[in-house]
Amino acid sequence: MPDPALLQARGLCTYYGTSQALFDVSIDVPSRGGVAILGRNGAGKTTLLKTLAGDLLPRAGSITFDGSDSTRRPTEARVRAGLGHVPQEQAVFSGMTVRENLLIGQMADRSHESKLEEMITLFPRLGERLSQKAGTLSGGERKMLAISRALLGKPYLIMLDEPTEGVWHGVIEEIAERLQKLAQNIAVLIVEQHVELALRVSRYCYVMDRGRVALQGPTEEIRNSPELVRLLAP
Repeated sequence: MPDPALLQARGLCTYYGTSQALFDVSIDVPSRGGVAILGRNGAGKTTLLKTLAGDLLPRAGSITFDGSDSTRRPTEARVRAGLGHVPQEQAVFSGMTVRENLLIGQMADRSHESKLEEMITLFPRLGERLSQKAGTLSGGERKMLAISRALLGKPYLIMLDEPTEGVWHGVIEEIAERLQKLAQNIAVLIVEQHVELALRVSRYCYVMDRGRVALQGPTEEIRNSPELVRLLAP
């Protein structure tokens, strides 16, 4: 990776109760550009993002973010340090308007400058729906809102868990274009079942299998690897 590592995870072992979900997982995310985490359902991808975000604490291993040890740092402190996370599950406040959701995201911005216009430029659909309740948006629009709300905190790294899940095909293309643009300026870590989108957005890939990193390398190498097909097969 040409850019220096913004996030480094080493030897992560994470459990749900007594059941181990991550086994000695190590990844690097550069300060700019896209990194994809691929794998079958249940491979450990979401668990990895939750561990990096602080929602789960590893029993072993370490996480360094922007030069500081974040292994046991609270989630809120990671957000203030510049780590954004858009989870797979519901990530917007359904009863609030689009504008209110965005204003909540802006509260995490360390500069306290209004950036709503930037998000409307990034996702023009949101500008047409500022007074609309988030719960009435389409699936794709809710994903755009969740991404925008995280970006309003001005993160150095944004982690996205299945940003196109349940999204209409035409909107997937729009989200892909925006993520490619974002990855030119900040770090983007993406978990995505839409493999072509993930490969398009990323420069480096990790492929997980049963809680372990089974394959990794530059995107073009992974794209052409026969191991990728085997690891992603149902």
